[in-house]
Amino acid sequence: MKSKLFVLLLAIFFIAGSFSVVGAAQIKVGALNDTTGATSDVGKDYALGIAEAMHYVNDSGGVNGKEVKLYQFDYGYRIPEALTKYKLFRRLKVVAVLGWGTGDTEALSPTITKDKMPYVSASYSGHLTNPAKTPYNLFAATDYSTNARAALTAWFDTKWPKHKDYGKRKPHFQCSYMFASAYCSAPIKAVKDQATLLGFEIGSDQDTSLLAIDTKSQVLGMKEFKPDVVWHGNTTMSVAATVRDAYALGLGADHIVNNWGFDENLPKLAGDAAEGVMGAAVCAFYGEDVPLMDKVVEYGKKYNPGIPVEKRLIRTIQAWANVLALREALTRADKAGGLSGENILRNGFETFKGVDIGLRVPPLTYTSKDHRVAGKVPIYIIKNGKIELLTTPDLKSRWPDKWPTWLGW
Repeated sequence: MKSKLFVLLLAIFFIAGSFSVVGAAQIKVGALNDTTGATSDVGKDYALGIAEAMHYVNDSGGVNGKEVKLYQFDYGYRIPEALTKYKLFRRLKVVAVLGWGTGDTEALSPTITKDKMPYVSASYSGHLTNPAKTPYNLFAATDYSTNARAALTAWFDTKWPKHKDYGKRKPHFQCSYMFASAYCSAPIKAVKDQATLLGFEIGSDQDTSLLAIDTKSQVLGMKEFKPDVVWHGNTTMSVAATVRDAYALGLGADHIVNNWGFDENLPKLAGDAAEGVMGAAVCAFYGEDVPLMDKVVEYGKKYNPGIPVEKRLIRTIQAWANVLALREALTRADKAGGLSGENILRNGFETFKGVDIGLRVPPLTYTSKDHRVAGKVPIYIIKNGKIELLTTPDLKSRWPDKWPTWLGW
């Protein structure tokens, strides 16, 4: 296992330093990734996607003919290390950063606002979507809070009407996540607000570690309340463990999962227990027949041939989405006066109106008042071990009066 990890990290280092030159000028971009820490179960594939996507950017003309030089580091999901690496990025004079975790992204937010540093993160925390507070935080995805509201709404619309107790009582709802993790806890206020809005009875939360492989105590803690549906806020490994233990102990609940816990590995890890599990996805899954996927697969095979296609994940696609969104913003800003942080924001990202970057990423719109990209969220379900689209709730249209008030949750 250690040897495989070493090969992976070596590959990332090599990729990050070996881009082809497409022009004399050079644009520097930093990237923070978790390939060894608590979220490395999803972070390793994302890190590979960042590097592969940047190869594609440079091979297809860079930014108006200028090469993008990537400085990519693993920070082990440690906030102090993220702060140290950010200071290094500043010394290297990067024009933007591709970030990772919620804890470090939120911790850095006041600094990047002061520095006017565009920070395109893999943290989709709803707390980062209000430009009045966090103007330089962006991401090419629907946010955790919107995803959580949509997933619970999808369950309420599709599953609850078929329940034997429908019309006799309120549905029961509980949350399972790591309390101390900023990522895991980010959408809890929003999803409980949605539960209240839809008329659920809400049980006590269960504290489940991101590194958990045995969650029997948490499942037993839920059995007394008898939830009809459980929200999972962790990443795939610990979500799979919780779903398996819930199945083995006869919890009898359905499961809805945040996007970082719902991927191609979940049915593999959870087996029969994954049947019927629902989750949000912010883009296409790896290898799906959607625009630009051929390039994703091509660059994966070219730069990481030792990793079979069937082992690649949606995490790579999420990485490409952020890289492509950043490229588009840099391209627009470069044409409109240069690559200062403020120009990248104002004349780059905040000029996006329904920008389609492919890969089933929602059309991207950012305004100076709202950095949420969309109110529609595709919700998927696992059937016979395969991930299928179930429904796409449109929160913005369904609750037009509430939608503006949910900004920044």
